[in-house]
Amino acid sequence: MSNSAKWILGIIAFILIMGGLFVLTIFALIFAEPEDESTATSGEKVAVVELTVPIIESQEIVRQFKKYRENKSVKAILFRIDSPGGGVSASQEIYEEVRKTRESGKPVVASMGAVAASGGYYVACGADKIVANPGTLTGSIGVIFQFLHFGELMNKVGIDASTFKTGKYKDIGSPFRKTTEDEKRFFDQLLGDVYDQFVTVVASERKLDRKKVLQYADGRVFTGRQAKEYGFVDTLGTYEDAISIAAKLGGISGKPKVVKERKVKPFFERVLGEAASGLAELKREVFNQPILQYRFTSPY
Repeated sequence: MSNSAKWILGIIAFILIMGGLFVLTIFALIFAEPEDESTATSGEKVAVVELTVPIIESQEIVRQFKKYRENKSVKAILFRIDSPGGGVSASQEIYEEVRKTRESGKPVVASMGAVAASGGYYVACGADKIVANPGTLTGSIGVIFQFLHFGELMNKVGIDASTFKTGKYKDIGSPFRKTTEDEKRFFDQLLGDVYDQFVTVVASERKLDRKKVLQYADGRVFTGRQAKEYGFVDTLGTYEDAISIAAKLGGISGKPKVVKERKVKPFFERVLGEAASGLAELKREVFNQPILQYRFTSPY
């Protein structure tokens, strides 16, 4: 074999090896599991679970709570909440997991950030203690169900729609026609039941008289200081204060050791940066948005 052929084969082999390593690296980045980012590698710990987005799904938060509940070196969990709430069922599933963790004997402290309203407040109710900043926006106890109507717009541009159904409520909430009075009564009953579930959880978990909860459960938000006055949170304090409270409940003496998962962004988000992050957020808001929500809808 000539030297030139050897060189060509060597170059091809090198390219194949490098290409294989590149593919393996991509797969490792895409399918990498979140790792714990800890201030210490051993000893008794306080684990931090963060909820910093609207509540669209529950799986990730539930997974982390289960993981830390079963970890014997984790003595308490700090649930950091900075969310306006979101889907009813997802909020309920997270609340149940928080409550289950608390009842297993592992303390849970909810720490509220800038906003922990509606579903964000609902999930906090499962904790042993709720800590809010004085300026935290919380509350917004209620349920909302929104959909669009564009039948008149379709008429103006000459577009028509036909619907065939097997029952009078099968196309309830259709954007192609106005809501009937009978359907409005149906929605009142539907939302009334889901609202009652929210009020029941708050009254039970906060050990408040139901009438007192109803006095404030009209969708209004209140500050952390007001929430403390009304009995909806236990104490005022910072994130660091909440860590200390969790450590004390967990029986940890001295400065607590903190562990939390290091978030691994999807591969394309890492490559494309903020543009991909913005598109992912838009997709969640537009396409994955649950209709029935425990959510604080801000004016901006």
